[in-house]
Amino acid sequence: MLKNYFKIAWRNLIKHKVFSLLNICGLAIGVATFWLIALYVADEWSYDRYNDKADRIFRVVQHGSWNGGKFNLAVTSAPFAPALKNDYPEVEDAVRINAEGGGKITYGDKQMNEGGMLFTDNAIFNVFSYHFLYGDPHIALSKPQSIVLTKTLAEKLFGDAASALDKTILIETNPTTITGVIDDVPVNSHFTFAALRSFPANYTDKWGNSNLHTYLLLKDHDDFRKIEAASEVFFNKYLKGAVGPMHYQIELQPLTSIHLKSNLDYELGSNGNITYVYVFSAVALLILAIAVINYVNLTTARSSVRVKEIGVRKVIGSSQKQLMLMFFAESIMLTMIATLLAGVLIQFVLPYFNQLSGKTLVLLQFGLAKTVFAFITFSLVTGILSGLYPALLLSGFRTISAMKGQIGSQASTVLFRKSLVVFQFIITIVMIAGSCIIYQQLHYVMNKDLGFNKAQVLTFHISDKSARSKIAAIKSQLMQNPEVESVGIAGNPIGNNNIGSGNFNIGADGKTNPESKIVENLVIDEDFIPTMQIRMAQGRNFSPAMPTDKKESIIVNETLVNELGWKDAVGKSVRTGVDEQGNVITQKIIGVVKDFNTYSLQHKVAPMVLEMPATANDEDNLYVRVGKNNIAATLNYIGKIYSRFDIENKVEFHFLDQNFANQYQSEQKQGKILFVFTLMAICIACLGLFGLVTFTAEQRVKEIGIRKVLGASVTNIVTLLSKDLMKLVLVATVIASPLAWYGMSKWLQSFAYRVDIQWWVFAIAGIAAILIAFITVGTQSVKAATANPAKSLKSE
Repeated sequence: MLKNYFKIAWRNLIKHKVFSLLNICGLAIGVATFWLIALYVADEWSYDRYNDKADRIFRVVQHGSWNGGKFNLAVTSAPFAPALKNDYPEVEDAVRINAEGGGKITYGDKQMNEGGMLFTDNAIFNVFSYHFLYGDPHIALSKPQSIVLTKTLAEKLFGDAASALDKTILIETNPTTITGVIDDVPVNSHFTFAALRSFPANYTDKWGNSNLHTYLLLKDHDDFRKIEAASEVFFNKYLKGAVGPMHYQIELQPLTSIHLKSNLDYELGSNGNITYVYVFSAVALLILAIAVINYVNLTTARSSVRVKEIGVRKVIGSSQKQLMLMFFAESIMLTMIATLLAGVLIQFVLPYFNQLSGKTLVLLQFGLAKTVFAFITFSLVTGILSGLYPALLLSGFRTISAMKGQIGSQASTVLFRKSLVVFQFIITIVMIAGSCIIYQQLHYVMNKDLGFNKAQVLTFHISDKSARSKIAAIKSQLMQNPEVESVGIAGNPIGNNNIGSGNFNIGADGKTNPESKIVENLVIDEDFIPTMQIRMAQGRNFSPAMPTDKKESIIVNETLVNELGWKDAVGKSVRTGVDEQGNVITQKIIGVVKDFNTYSLQHKVAPMVLEMPATANDEDNLYVRVGKNNIAATLNYIGKIYSRFDIENKVEFHFLDQNFANQYQSEQKQGKILFVFTLMAICIACLGLFGLVTFTAEQRVKEIGIRKVLGASVTNIVTLLSKDLMKLVLVATVIASPLAWYGMSKWLQSFAYRVDIQWWVFAIAGIAAILIAFITVGTQSVKAATANPAKSLKSE
């Protein structure tokens, strides 16, 4: 019996080629889109889950707030790990990770700069699951001056990873022994590295100096609540004396939630966003729903064509159950064909999708058996869902009425079909409007005035410590080129979301406040402000003619002045620290700069203190403003000058505007992906409209012929066939607009600086949908309207 059903299904597919093709293409695009997003979402969810103890690993992060300020830090200070392990029996092990382990590696005549090295404790191999190829994980980093390489770095240095063990390499000037080689870190990790270095012997630091990441392995998953609940006790015992009173909270982040749910200051790697995962999951389901709706619409619309067939089958004994099985067989067969076609489409577009999303997804990502099982299950479920309503509708016709070709009142069916069309276009219009607003916001953040001129500014890091001591000579030689307009120095690269912070005792009345205030702290020289074209609001810039500026003066930004309620900040003194002898360091404010953004526009401008470098080590980031002419020659000149002072390291240039653009890479990728899926949703919806208007034209072919004979114009006929469908698109626009506004308002909240949503965005989205629908419907309507009426009326 089942074999017979599939034979009948195949014959119907062949008999009605146009409708079969429309259904198959619509479902194939829907299934392909769904599977692409499923691969993407599964990859995002998979981060860090390869660790055997992932459910018991937590990262320690800090939240603090006080009058006029707050912090949310992914970093802690060095004493956190031993204190937490000692004070709380729930902690099985603790490990610290410091990202500042990079440097120049020398082995024999081989040299390379490797920034992907981390300082850490040997406990890392007990907490995380890294597969050792060579060496003993129990002791690999138990001694100072030890290093564990990844397989890729070992092969770069030695050709064969097996020969790396027990070799001694130089990192900068430090001889370091290779004690292990591990497999490369899986890409689905919230942090990756090329090598792990042991901390120096008896490594420790001040409680208030948060500069590394702390991870705990708990004995039981739920133990994290006990530690979080004891935050106040922990703070009063260890931190209050170092940072002053505040509302303080320790949070233990589950390892598997960091990639998607953490967006703190000083993250160890570039994280994703759970919102996008939810959005794309919804988009996948909605696009698949659009494809299923097409099938339901076209099948129910064609019910009148098959009504006599149903009547005959009922007369010869077919039950309603058998008829339903027949229709299910049709929908399942059609879905299986569409799924096979979708597999081909996925394989074809996957390289482009990977390039768009920045991932390395493969069709068989879950394995051959799981993928085949998923495709078959998917086909069956989608086929049954697609065929459920048509099967119930068509198998429910009365026998006598069906034999006469009478299907009775179809008002409810028509209303249902119209509702499905409206639903399709609600989804489509929301996606169009969303794509427009994402484009607007990204255009805004890329072009907003940041408080300085980022164009034509070249920045690079000075790796060699001896070169930093000759910074004046480097600047002097660079300025000899007429295309180099100015050169400034800073202690941190701006535009990378990693400006440092410091504690300052700043009182609102200008006197020293016993409570410290944590503010951004950027070390600069006297040429940084003019090079960046930052505007002064009050006072003056640092000056080489004023020797006291080096140690006794600071510059603050407007945000800090406003938070303190000052009208005139210039001349006020603030406590900025304590020297090695315990003497209070007091500095005077000599100027106030206009606010400028050091981070992406997802962050508000924070209070900031600018001060001059205390040592040559603080002068490690060069900012060079160059002219627009002969940029290639200018870069070549800068490279040659730099190589005179640092023979071993090749300079790596970055344009500052690109640094800031990189902050929005994730948003740009998501925006492009959403745009592509919007196009797919439009295509599927248009296929459905095309099928409906084609069927309508076939059903009304004689009516159209009579109307033409009686004098109806092509315009009259096109209007007749398309006006009802266009009304549905208009209704969809009205419903979709508030939904799109709500969704995009939520998305924009992740930006501290954002565009206002304008009403005309929804008007454009609606007009675009109406035009697309009209072109789709109009094309087929014109074809029907221009047909020779003699052909349609010749049988009358």
